[in-house]
Order: sequence, then structure tokens, then C-alpha cells
Amino acid sequence: MYRTNFVFVLSVLTTLFSIVSCTKINGPDTAPENVKVALRYAAHKILLSNKDTTSIVPPIKQINENRYEMVFKNSLTLNPDSLVAIVNHSLNSARGPRNYIVEVINCSDKEVAYSFQIAGTKEKELIPCLGRNLPEGCYTIQVLFSTTKPSTAPIFGYLLIAVLLVLFISIWFLYKRKLERVSLISVTSPYTKIGPYKFYKNENKLIKDALEIKLSTKECELMSLFSNHQNQVIKREIIIKQIWEDHGVYVDRSLDTFVSKLRKKFKNDPTIRFENIHGVGYKLVVN
Repeated sequence: MYRTNFVFVLSVLTTLFSIVSCTKINGPDTAPENVKVALRYAAHKILLSNKDTTSIVPPIKQINENRYEMVFKNSLTLNPDSLVAIVNHSLNSARGPRNYIVEVINCSDKEVAYSFQIAGTKEKELIPCLGRNLPEGCYTIQVLFSTTKPSTAPIFGYLLIAVLLVLFISIWFLYKRKLERVSLISVTSPYTKIGPYKFYKNENKLIKDALEIKLSTKECELMSLFSNHQNQVIKREIIIKQIWEDHGVYVDRSLDTFVSKLRKKFKNDPTIRFENIHGVGYKLVVN
């Protein structure tokens, strides 16, 4: 049963980690070559919108890690509506970054004549002055891609909650099954009370609430003798006679060894102890 539940928990955790690892996270780390191809195609479409079918589109300049520049040899008339659509379509077709700012820069004074921002969602987009054409002139267009990746904290937060929930359910299920098994033993098997413990001779075990303590055959025989004589001194020779005489060869110190083992079973319970009555025998003291 424990193995089955372990496999179940492991399979659920594996599935959750697989979902997270396969989740696509947009970022600025698209290959520069792909970005340049997409922007060169955008420059081509901008020239066509100006009815220019002969000018050669210059290579796209990469100014730094995240900023690129389109340069045009001839004057242009730019329509914001067309510019937004062309750049957006070109980058989407190349599966490029979804977060960027476009700046139209006047060649003469290097001032930004027009700009807009795409942030991956309609709510965060900033696209001013639609429908207002820029006057004909010399322009360069720069595209700055965002350097901030969307936070993965919510994903891992949900994963952590799911993991804790699965672990809690599994532990609760195992605990419930253990209680059911203990209850079944209590109903079907006779037992002897030893303080807060129930000693099941036929089951070779001690039970306290949901705690099970398994006993070896000799430990069980010895426990049976002590449980029938709680708080009474049992002479050493009587113990040896009843436990070892008819059931095997007694080796010197065997009794002391097994009493020591039983002591360890109750080491966390101060109400139960085995006392060595020097020169006489042992006594199971139950408070």
C-alpha cells in the first residue's frame, strides 16, 4: 500500500513539474538573426506603403543587445496606423519578442518624432496619435525590446501549493488507512492493556493510538509474560524456564538482551519501564 501511494505522489509531482517546464515564457532572448530578418521585412513593407518599390532596404543595425535600428535612404511619410500594424505583423510572423517600444527618430535633430509601446496584452499597449500622419522627412526607426521576463513566481507559487496539497492528501490518506487497520485489529483480536498500550499477542505487536510497534517472536513471548504480571517481580529462572526451556537453547545474557530490546520499545513513554531487581529478576512497572 505504501509503495502504491508513493508511486501516486511521485507521478503527480512529475506531471506538475512537466507542466511548468513546458510552459512558454516570453522574453527578449530571441536570436538576433531572426529579429533582423523580421525588422528588415518590416522596413520593406514601410517602403511599399510609401509606393517605393525600387529602394534597397539597408541591413538592420543592432545598436546594443536589445535595440535595433532601421535606416532609410529616402524620405518617408509615416502613418502610425500602418507602422504599428507592419511592425507587429512582422515580429509576430517571426515569433519574435512580444514586448517592445518603437521610436521614429528625425534624422536632422535626432528627436523622437513618434513612438509606441507593445506589451503583449491590449491593456498594456500604448499607441498614441493614430490617424495622424507624420510629415514627409528623413527618419530612422529604432525598436527596443524589453529586458524583463514575465515573473515566474505565480507559476511556482501554484506548483508549491499543488505539491503541498498532494502531500497533505497522501499523508492524510495513509494516516486514515492506518487508523482503519488499527481499528480492525482492535475489533477482531484480543489484547492486554499495558498503560496506554494494547498488546496483541496473536498479532505480535503493541498499539498506541495509530502507533504500531512490531515484536519478534521472542519479544512477544517475553512481553506476554510481563503483561500477565504487571508491577510484579518475576524471577529470572522462571522467565528462562517459560521462554527458553521448551522453545530453544538459552544463551547466557539472552534474557538481558531481549529485555533491553523491550525497553527501547517504550523509551519515549516514562509511565512504563522494566526494572532489574538485582539477583532476583525483572519487574514491568506500569504507572
